[in-house]
Formats: sequence, C-alpha cells, structure tokens
Amino acid sequence: MSDPGAVLADLRAESEELDALVAGLPAERWAVPTPAEGWTVAHQIAHLAWTDRQALLSATDPEGFVRAAREALATPLTFVDEAAAAGALTPPAELLADWRASREELLRVLRERPAGEKLPWYGPPMSVASMATARLMETWAHGQDVADALGAVRPPTARLRHIARIGVRTRNFAYATHQLTPPDEEFRVELRAPDGTVWEYGPPDAAQRVTGEALEFCLLVTQRAHRADLPSVRAEGADAERWLEIAQAFAGPPGKGREPSGKAATS
Repeated sequence: MSDPGAVLADLRAESEELDALVAGLPAERWAVPTPAEGWTVAHQIAHLAWTDRQALLSATDPEGFVRAAREALATPLTFVDEAAAAGALTPPAELLADWRASREELLRVLRERPAGEKLPWYGPPMSVASMATARLMETWAHGQDVADALGAVRPPTARLRHIARIGVRTRNFAYATHQLTPPDEEFRVELRAPDGTVWEYGPPDAAQRVTGEALEFCLLVTQRAHRADLPSVRAEGADAERWLEIAQAFAGPPGKGREPSGKAATS
C-alpha cells in the first residue's frame, strides 16, 4: 500500500505547480481553448475544483456521495462536462479561490482519515492513498491540458511515478471499458524515470512487455498525447500492443484521446 502522507505531499506539490501557471493570467486568458474539445482553461480548473469537492464529500459523507453519484451517473456521458461548464462561468479570481479552498480542505480531510479506509467513488471504492493518487493523476493530466493551451513546458518530476503506477494498475479496467477480456498473464513494464533510473512493474520474465520514457507513458495512459507522438513507448507482444491502443488510467467511458500532432511530445 502506498504511503498516504507521501502521496498527499506530492498532490500538494502538483496542485501548486498548476496554480502557478494560472494564478497570474489575465481574465481573458482563462477563456483560451485547451486540447480537450470545448474546454477552456477555466473549464479545466472548474473540473478540478468540482472533483475535489466530490472526493471531499466521499470522505466526509459517504452516504451523501453515493446519492449524488447515483444522480450523476444517470447521465454518464454528460455530467462531467456539465459540471465543468457551470464552474467555468465563475469569474476567474473566484474560481481560483474555490479550487484552492476545495483542494486544501480535501488534503486536510484525507490526511486525517485511516489509511485503510475505503472511500466510495464512481468506480470501485478506493483507499485514502488511492484517492490521493487519483487526484494527483487528474491534476497532472488537466494541468497538461492547461500547459499545452498556454504554450508552457513543464519539466517532468518524480511525481510521475504515481501516475505510471496507476496507469499500470488500470490495465484490466482499460480492457473492460472496451468490452474486452483482459489477458490472464501480467505484463512487464519498464519506464525510464526523469532522473534516469528505471521504474519496474510486473514479472521480469513476462512475455508481454512495455518499455519507454515515464513521461511519454503517462501522457499515453492519461490520453494527453497520441501514441504516434510518443516514440519511446514500445510494446513486445500482441497483447501488450493492444493494451497501448486502449490504455486509460482515468475512470469513466473510453476517452476520445488526442489526434496525432506529427511531432514527438516535448512537454
């Protein structure tokens, strides 16, 4: 089990990095379109604030969250977009303040919860560490959308290890969202970290293998870049190849992903 304290510290750092990208923006720049169709910078921050509030509700009022989730899942293809659109109407200064408040309260509450407690979510219940990891993954992924929209380059950090891990652990989920049966055997995944070390997952002698730069793998599993733009990510074996075509680290229906840009990722 991951250490909730370490994950929460990295979640704070990831949030602060994104905060620094948007804090000094003039109001009109919050309306800049991001790579997510129909979403501006404001939509991205509104989504993070909304999701943090849902996680906070899960941790403080599980029954209330279950009721709210049941209502939201009645329109599974639209409720996320609708919440982001509603939040994006908030003046930027208020929206930023709302996100700051919601994420700080969530960090406080998660830090106080028992590490082994299971919190309800839109998919399977999650431990405190898993909830924090999911929030970090979303913050990084939506932060990538914002960075791309603003033309900013974010140096990769060791925090990517959380996203890489969840990307590996959600392999079977990705198959399930496409109504496919996942392979019985584990895959070997070897990713080169920003500091040059290698993060390893799965048995060393596995026949199905995935290798590449950790940054590019994380962009792939969060569907922030098309595989054609991620040349270091390679598969050995038909099953591993298929996984990279459908990989998805986030909850919900299969994402649309990104169109090929024609150039390798540089973020």
